[in-house]
Amino acid sequence: MSQNSHFKGGPADAIAFKMPENFPFRSDQGFVYEAVISSRDQCEHSLTIKVASSEADCTAARSLLNKQYAWRGYGDTHNIPAKPTYSTFTAFIDGKLVGTLTLGVDSSYGLEVDATFRGELNTFRRVPGAKLCELTKFAFDTEIQSKAILAAFFHFIFIYGEYRYNCTNLFIEVNPRHRRFYESMLGFDRIGGLKQNGDVKAPSQLMQLKVAQIRAQLEELSFSSNTVGERSLYPFFLSSNVERQILRQMELGGLKATGSSHCVMPVMEQPQHNSLAA
Repeated sequence: MSQNSHFKGGPADAIAFKMPENFPFRSDQGFVYEAVISSRDQCEHSLTIKVASSEADCTAARSLLNKQYAWRGYGDTHNIPAKPTYSTFTAFIDGKLVGTLTLGVDSSYGLEVDATFRGELNTFRRVPGAKLCELTKFAFDTEIQSKAILAAFFHFIFIYGEYRYNCTNLFIEVNPRHRRFYESMLGFDRIGGLKQNGDVKAPSQLMQLKVAQIRAQLEELSFSSNTVGERSLYPFFLSSNVERQILRQMELGGLKATGSSHCVMPVMEQPQHNSLAA
């Protein structure tokens, strides 16, 4: 999970929140998903997930990140990547910022995770047709008990990365204590052993998930309605109808990936910064 996350969830989450089939999508302030969610006590909450598109958005995300990292003892001077190959996502409940996560796509600049696991990433870069992406700078802080919110957040980002960048391999660098979360909840696999992350001065584990596995999970679940009790987050992902609407809006907004091939040579020099994403 994130370095600093207060997130509670359980088997009853399948009925705790319902995502609407027709959701408001606003493009005037960037790429935004909005929904009204209902809790078990019948209270309604607004959920907003968006791409941070202003300095104020990025400042708020950085503030949340440093608050959560400091709580774990990782310092409070971390920055969110500002390169054009990175997109930062934020989640709001009832107007309050509760989560942030940044998606990076590989380029000649490399990825944040190269600072610790450059050799491992270069192995994947050599695979023909591979396009590497990473999740980094993750923080989530909410007391609402539901997996549905976190699932919607990850699904929204997965859709964005797959559709806009044609990502094939998704990487994340996590503290060892969070390995089981990413394995059981999202299906990530461990790559190699532990290394020391210089940014947070703590051990870290590289993990990888093939984007095709995400799609396969969703297609398999589309044939099953029994989701209560699942440990995985996939049963709580957005419906196929909502995903189609998001894709339609991305296409209308000119966010569709180009059809050209993508090749990044192995990175020879370490980037200046790195983060332990979770």
